[in-house]
This record gives sequence, C-alpha cells and structure tokens, in this order.
Amino acid sequence: MNAHNVVSREDWLTARKALLAKERALTHELDALRAERRQMPWVKIEKPYRFKGPDGEVSLPDLFGDKSQLAIYNFMLSPGSDHICPGCSFISDHVDAARRHFEQADLAFAAVSRVPLERIEAVKARMGWNFPWVSSEGSDFNYDFGVSFTEEQLASGRAIYNYGAVIEKARDLFGASIFVKDEDGAVFHTYSTFSRGAELLIGAFNWLDLAPKGRNETDGTMSWVRLHDEY
Repeated sequence: MNAHNVVSREDWLTARKALLAKERALTHELDALRAERRQMPWVKIEKPYRFKGPDGEVSLPDLFGDKSQLAIYNFMLSPGSDHICPGCSFISDHVDAARRHFEQADLAFAAVSRVPLERIEAVKARMGWNFPWVSSEGSDFNYDFGVSFTEEQLASGRAIYNYGAVIEKARDLFGASIFVKDEDGAVFHTYSTFSRGAELLIGAFNWLDLAPKGRNETDGTMSWVRLHDEY
C-alpha cells in the first residue's frame, strides 16, 4: 500500500468535511439522475418470448409472478463453452440476499442465458444460487436486447453493444433490463444497462470503494475477481 499523509485528528476532520461536501453534492446529482431514469419512456413488448424453466416453458409475463415489475439479468453463458463468467458470478452472488428485500417492493427477478436449461441448473447448483434462472435457447430474446450476436453481425460490424460499442468476437455478453406489466397484462421495456452500468448491482464494490486500496484492480477491471469457490 502506498504511504499516506498522517495528520492530527483536527486536520483529518477538516479534510473529511471537505470531502463530505462533495459527497453530498454528488448524492443530490445521483438523486436527480435516478428520477430522470424513472421517467424514461417505455416500449411495449409485442413479441411472445418463451423460455425454458425447471417447471416447463414460461412466457415473459410469467416471469413477473405476482409482481408488476421485473428485473432480468442476462448471465453470460455461451452454448458449447464450459466457461462461467466471473463478473456475472460476482453480480449474481448479490442477488439472493437483495431479492429478499426488493421483492417486497414489487420487483421480481430472473436471470436469462442462451444455453440449455441443463447447463444453467448445473452452474446454479455449483454456485449455490436460488434465484429464478431460465433458458432463452431458441429465442430471439438475448439478440433483441443487445447481449447476444450472430456470426453475421460479428462479421459485418453490426454487433453493437451498450448502444455504440462494436463487438468483434464475443457471441454473448451481459446486461440488465427492467420490465413493467400493467393491469391488462401488457408488458413494457423501461430500461437496460450494460458494461460498467452493471456496477450498480455489485454491493461489494461499494464496500471496497470505502477502503484505501479501493477495488484493488492492479491488472485491470475486476482482475482479481474469481468464482467464489475458486478463491
């Protein structure tokens, strides 16, 4: 750890209060940004997406259960690969604890991957997760929501991720999307976030950001992160 300036308690309080003023200003800016996010326009979902779950085939409206809001996390698993994305796993380690609370605030959750259900169930069992996780195998869902790409898209430079980045190789990436279901059963897409936008879902980062070493990313973003059974 790099040496830090060591001062008296009085000088520390002066520095802390100066930083607090900046933290408060940023908090107010974030409050305004969150309010603006909630006012984003909606898009009605017209396509009848179908998924495979442990109890059989389910629709997008089915994933809401008895809630009117749904968060979907596109977990990065690719057909034919045994790779489990450490970043997606890092995010997913937070979900079961969080959903005990956000499900009381009318928000359901489901993870979605393009691999067969058997692969999903194996990963879920290994990692000890309990959240709903369904397969979009054979569905356009991942492609329509910008996390999966065809070979043709990759070859032609039309594989666009995070509203602008051109992907050259990866068939599958990650993201989170929010949906709303109205009283008539119509479903609307309200928001999606990708890439570093998903940091919002990683509570561990907020703890690390309080400490002097921060995220300790000496070799790049999340360079030290592993599956939690590989540390």
